[in-house]
Amino acid sequence: MENMMLFEVVKLGRSAMQSVVDDWIESYKHDRDVALLDLINFFIQCSGCKGVVSGEMFRNMQNSEIIRRMTEEFDEDSGDYPLTIAGPQWKKFKSSFCEFISVLVRQCQYSIIYDEYMMDTVISLLTGLSDSQVRAFRHTSTLAAMKLMTALVNVALNLSINMDNTQRQYEAERNKMVAKRANDRLELLLQKRKELQENQDEIENMMNAIFKGVFVHRYRDSIAEIRAICIEEIGVWMKLYSDAFLNDSYLKYVGWTMHDKQGEVRLKCLTALQGLYYNRELNARLELFTSRFKDRIVSMTLDKEYDVAVQAIKLLTLVLNSTDEVLTPEDCESVYHLVYSAHRPVAVAAGEFLFKKLFSQREPEEEGAPKRRGRQSPNANLIKTTVFFFLESELHEHAAYLVDSLWECGAELLKDWECMISLLLDDPLPGEEALTDRQETALIEIMLCTVRQAAECHPPVGRGTGKRVMTAKEKKTQLDDRTRMTELFAVALPPLLAKYAVDAEKVTNLLQLPQFFDLEIYTTGRLEKHLESLLRQIREIVEKHTDTEVLEACSKTYHALCNEEFTIFNRVDIARSQLLDELVDKFNRLLEDFLQEVRETQGMMRYSAHDLSGWDLFTSNFKLLNTGIENGDMPEQIVIHSLQCTHYVILWHLAKLSEGSSRKDDMVTLRKQMRAFCMMCQRYLTNVNTAVKEQAFTILCDLLLIFSHQMVSGGREHLEPLVYSPEDSLQSELLSFILNHVFIDQDDDTNSTDGQQDDEAVKIEALHKRRNLLAAYCKLIIYCVVEMKTGADIFKQYMRYYNDYGDIIKETMSKTRQIDKIQCAKTLILSLQQLFNEMLSELGHGFDRSSSAFCGIKELARRFSLTFGLDQVKTRDAIAMLHKDGIEFAFKDPSPQGEGGPPLNLAFLDILSEFSSKLMRQDKRTVHMYLERFMTFQMALQREDCWLPLISYRNSLQAGGDDDTMSVMSGYSSRGSSVRSKKTKPPAVAAGTSAVKRKLPEEESSSSEMWQQSMQTPVMMPSPHLTSTAMRDPKRARDDSFMGVYPIPHDHSQVTWMLAQRQQEEARQQQERAMNYAKLRTNLQHAIRRGTGLMEEDEEPIVEDVMMSSEGRMDDLNEGMDFDTMDIDLPPSKNRRERSELKPDYFDPASIMDESVRATSTLSPTLRFYSA
Repeated sequence: MENMMLFEVVKLGRSAMQSVVDDWIESYKHDRDVALLDLINFFIQCSGCKGVVSGEMFRNMQNSEIIRRMTEEFDEDSGDYPLTIAGPQWKKFKSSFCEFISVLVRQCQYSIIYDEYMMDTVISLLTGLSDSQVRAFRHTSTLAAMKLMTALVNVALNLSINMDNTQRQYEAERNKMVAKRANDRLELLLQKRKELQENQDEIENMMNAIFKGVFVHRYRDSIAEIRAICIEEIGVWMKLYSDAFLNDSYLKYVGWTMHDKQGEVRLKCLTALQGLYYNRELNARLELFTSRFKDRIVSMTLDKEYDVAVQAIKLLTLVLNSTDEVLTPEDCESVYHLVYSAHRPVAVAAGEFLFKKLFSQREPEEEGAPKRRGRQSPNANLIKTTVFFFLESELHEHAAYLVDSLWECGAELLKDWECMISLLLDDPLPGEEALTDRQETALIEIMLCTVRQAAECHPPVGRGTGKRVMTAKEKKTQLDDRTRMTELFAVALPPLLAKYAVDAEKVTNLLQLPQFFDLEIYTTGRLEKHLESLLRQIREIVEKHTDTEVLEACSKTYHALCNEEFTIFNRVDIARSQLLDELVDKFNRLLEDFLQEVRETQGMMRYSAHDLSGWDLFTSNFKLLNTGIENGDMPEQIVIHSLQCTHYVILWHLAKLSEGSSRKDDMVTLRKQMRAFCMMCQRYLTNVNTAVKEQAFTILCDLLLIFSHQMVSGGREHLEPLVYSPEDSLQSELLSFILNHVFIDQDDDTNSTDGQQDDEAVKIEALHKRRNLLAAYCKLIIYCVVEMKTGADIFKQYMRYYNDYGDIIKETMSKTRQIDKIQCAKTLILSLQQLFNEMLSELGHGFDRSSSAFCGIKELARRFSLTFGLDQVKTRDAIAMLHKDGIEFAFKDPSPQGEGGPPLNLAFLDILSEFSSKLMRQDKRTVHMYLERFMTFQMALQREDCWLPLISYRNSLQAGGDDDTMSVMSGYSSRGSSVRSKKTKPPAVAAGTSAVKRKLPEEESSSSEMWQQSMQTPVMMPSPHLTSTAMRDPKRARDDSFMGVYPIPHDHSQVTWMLAQRQQEEARQQQERAMNYAKLRTNLQHAIRRGTGLMEEDEEPIVEDVMMSSEGRMDDLNEGMDFDTMDIDLPPSKNRRERSELKPDYFDPASIMDESVRATSTLSPTLRFYSA
């Protein structure tokens, strides 16, 4: 069949489309009705419809009737159709489909499309299909119509060109002298021009029919994909045939649709406009549109869809290239600050806009003149401009982000390190204003960021998009840049350090430069004297400064230069050793006199990159720390540095022992030092100074983790004598520290009164410290250094401190569940019990269950329940243990009201019911029977408000079971009859029962056995008073102790009447539930029937159908815009820090599901305690 051939060819996309179209044209010339019928069926089939239009239908039925028939035959089993089906065989379908339409029009443009039959039929069919309620018809036909329109625009453009050429030829011939004029040629040209005009009129009629019949209705379709197709194609028309389409009558549709709710459609609007603004010749026609919709484009730079924001910035860059007068300073500033965005594509686009605006105007260099360098280079003013912009933006800590944003468009400027060095070292030229101290600090920071970017070739932290493999060209550029920066800064760094030696901030940044050097250049370039000068400057800086950041920068510089791979190692190592010798000697001398200057020597030694084991620093520091404990008046900085230095000494000793070449004496010495230091840190936990306590806590957590049982793994069994487990007293002190110093209000931890901004910065820094403290302790829980049950005090804070520590606590719960699901569940229920007890002590036993405290505990239980995920098999044992502990806690204490009252903790069952949905169906029955063991006969009859937790918990256990809607009383009755009839059961009945049991699934069977075992114990029947407890099961004796608190009535006549009343009430309630369920099921079925079809109404347009006059009047564009457009709710502008603090949904069950899946075919061992 021809239509099958067309569809299959387009589907496969392998054959040459032109040959397929040529074959169809030949068929059309032979019998146009048959060929056109094949083309119609091709469009129907491309829509995913299995129906076929027959020849009789084509001859005798209207298009609307044909479409109605095809709609009835449409397969509604699946919502997919060729344009949306995924898979390798369909990935090229859309492109092949569009190519077929384009080739068809191109091949028919000289004859067939003007026969007033083929195009009229196709356009009529596509117009009808585009108005269908079936999405597949509407989507496919709209795409076909838009591509058909694009092909016709190309034809119209060719006709326009031919008409212009014919007109010129006619004018040239007519202007000739009469003797030389060829009249027959003039007549021929006139005839050709008339023919071309007629063809163009027909093409215009076709385009008008498609535009008014399809585009005008579908650009506001309910489906975003269809709207995007329309906007994309109208952009193509305006770009291809600007004389006809680039006017306000068509631009208004793009402007309106920029307010679309879907980012996909807004993106198409921006890309369509980019194609127009790129051509500067079209700018004059876009002036009114620009003035009308400029504000909307500027606002889209903050679009919630990052792709849309990127394209909006690029569009503004094109607008900036066309004219500088359109964008106001306020418009530009709204784009400038986006260079600090955490999303790199947005930042790079904003960097290009900034570069075009501020740096595109550089001084022209005279031809033949020598190239100017340093302060006189053309980049000098541009670098100053960069510094001024950086300072005015008031985001001084984000210089790395600014450099990264400008790197792709201004790398040549940013890598002009020679000019930067000249601006810092050389004197200003006559008439030139020198840089201020603040500007020099900013320039040094920017210079450091450019060096880092060139050496590492990846974005700064927080903006990375994953590791990317560099190309060979990029690797060569990286090597060249490192070589050049080393040659420049190896010479310039010593004088820079000498000039700014007293400025801590400048020196700290300058000392980071050697980390990015190619150290081999010092030898190959014969720059050893500059290395000596650098080492001398670093030594002087260490002697002058006491600032921690400066000393750490010096230490890191020594570490970077002391690389054994390079020949300069020995020279740097000698200089470092000499410096350390002097510092240790000075430290020991000052220690004897106990002078304040002792902290000057510790700053250099505290950095962990240097091996301090060669100097006996443990004894000196331990003596210093012990003196601080005894006297209690040692300065804070001395204690903190001593703790850090001692900590690093122990770690370096451990690193040497881990290599295996150690003596037994060394092992014993390290063991004694480590334990003594841990005790010292424990004593400092009670220090009056908060910073000292935090430092001691952090070091103690690190040491406990390092010297835990984990250290012997990986073939390090010889380190087993060093393993240290904290005692209970130490665990208790660590937990108390966390509760007293982490879970506090913000206002309790800051005393800043220096203004709102400073106060906010102090709060953020304090929160960061508390998060680190909590993370350090949670690692002890995760790695089983402290008991998991201590996590209960952490978990119970989940809701109250969710904004501050929610992610840490949730991750801790997830890790502990991976280690031991049951113990984790016991810890969770313990945390809820602790909160419940705290509430009782605060509100008393008569509290209101609607109080905020009780509702908060219930909400916390609900959040805990969500963390168990959706797979009930994985968490079966854990959930069962959780319910067991919860039930025992609820009935543990007797009623404070005396006999007959509810147990003290009965309201806890209301909290426990939040976990009932996580129980498997058969486990609900088992837990329900376990609950009945704690209940008395009298409890089952209670209906007062104080007993509602028990009632709601029982209902939650009965929901979802197999006809498990019996009450406790009916259950008691059936169990009693079962016990009475067990011994007299006929063999046939017993055999039948066992046969039925064999047919049950294994899991159900084991559950039923345990259920029957539980039924054999009539826990609610009155027992004889003289029964000896020595003859009972010990566990039953324990259960009876729970029930002994509540008296059991003996009036059996009253009980029988109450039983009957209760059974009648339950029968009525069960009947009502069945009727409600039937109604719900019926309504659900009707809803499903209504929702399964592919019919979609177009009653709610995306944009109001307010058509403007096609006369092109300027006033039409400005009228009615306030109600013809729709606003999209954009999020408020956020700075980088606020965006980075946005948190995902931490309660997504799928995100915390365990990886291990243990198949459970029988009842879990943990559940067997219910029937014990």
